[in-house]
Amino acid sequence: MASLLRVLPVLAAVLMVFGVTMAVPLSFALFGQDGALAAHAQAMAITFGAGLALFITTRRRRRELQPRDGFLLVTLVWSVLPAFGTLPLMLHLPELSFTDAYFEAVSGLTTTGATVLTGLERLPTSINVWRCFMVLIGGMGIIVLVVAILPLLGVGGAQLFKAESAGPMKDQKLTPRIAETARGLWTVYFALASVCFFAFHLAGMGWADAFMHMCSTMGLGGFSSYDASFGAFDSAAIEAVAIFFMLLSGVNFALYFVVWRRRSLLPLWLDIEARAFLALMVGSVLLVTLFLLAHGVYPDFAVALRHAAFSVVSVATTTGFATVDYGQWPLFAPVLMLFLCGFATCAGSTGGGIKLIRSLVMLKAAKRELTRIVHPRAVVPVTLGGALVSNQVIFSVLAFMLIYGGVMVAATLLLLFTGLDIVSAFTAVVACINNTGPGLGQVGPAGNYQGLSDLQTWVCSVVMLLGRLELLSVLVLFTPQFWRG
Repeated sequence: MASLLRVLPVLAAVLMVFGVTMAVPLSFALFGQDGALAAHAQAMAITFGAGLALFITTRRRRRELQPRDGFLLVTLVWSVLPAFGTLPLMLHLPELSFTDAYFEAVSGLTTTGATVLTGLERLPTSINVWRCFMVLIGGMGIIVLVVAILPLLGVGGAQLFKAESAGPMKDQKLTPRIAETARGLWTVYFALASVCFFAFHLAGMGWADAFMHMCSTMGLGGFSSYDASFGAFDSAAIEAVAIFFMLLSGVNFALYFVVWRRRSLLPLWLDIEARAFLALMVGSVLLVTLFLLAHGVYPDFAVALRHAAFSVVSVATTTGFATVDYGQWPLFAPVLMLFLCGFATCAGSTGGGIKLIRSLVMLKAAKRELTRIVHPRAVVPVTLGGALVSNQVIFSVLAFMLIYGGVMVAATLLLLFTGLDIVSAFTAVVACINNTGPGLGQVGPAGNYQGLSDLQTWVCSVVMLLGRLELLSVLVLFTPQFWRG
């Protein structure tokens, strides 16, 4: 209870910030006169008002957070914000149930990109803007944004940054002050987003479409304003822009911060995870291209490369855009792509999954154990990029992988229990826990999650939240040790 009382004032501040962000779709509704103005205005007033009321009633509480409080606050934020994110959707679409609206908001904020909506072209522009804008602010993490302003409230932000940041080596700070680090990351994030926005427009998108797809691309979320996603544009230039910025967003944003401060691209090249990410993407694109050619899916190399490059990068970076129904390709290709989405992106990127750095640690640890079998007395340290990886990090990665696999199995079995077919159930869990969006079967790129029952939809919502917060940050709340002392 003490932890809850300490985090409530900060949760209130986050709610007020979230309410302010609703001014973006409100502006589109105001100037576009698209009929959703009242919905956005009411949603903004309710969200900001709820945050203000909570802040007023809890402002006298102790505000210095303990290390464990960060995990509680992060989980509360990512559970509560989607409930308020539903407001513009439900107020404008009264036929939309809370279950579906919450799923849509969770999907946006966790940058998953799975949707229960159809007829996106017929929705008001401002509603689609809100869906995509949630991806943008969820991409870097709303907590990291608020950490940048927490000093104004007298609240330390290190605990929040540690709980929200992704990856096994997240204790490293880029600057002496955590708020400065958060501001630096968001500055880099929005600078790249601005370039992406203008690049989409120059490639042929209208201003509104460029803004919405910039949000989804930088957040690696996959929401679009068209049911056909990028297939609606049928433009190689637009797809090339998307591929480039999806790849940029799949790399650790902290590296861009270091590049900017040092005025050198060398840190990008020296980072083992970034190099492995690029090599994996290039190799996978070429493999799928040759596979599609060999099976006669496309008539020539250029066409196969175009569709393979976009689809592989989109799924592997957990974005979830589509130009074609890759679910109809020979099974190897879509299964490989779903496999890649589990680990391809870098820690510190806006992508989901277990992160490439963990995979590299596991490979190095496995190699060490194989060596020990042959030479039991050998001392074989695990290193990455010349740096020693501690046993504590290795044990943390092992625990994460065990829980990751356990959650996937449990969620898949639960969906099977509710009557969903095996392909749809398994790939829906893979897509949700890795924050990718489309799976295969009923939830494939040509369909969506609209046909799921309420229970199935809630299962997917919970799995998306667990995946976004990397499992341990949430599950630690259910241990007796967390609540003792």
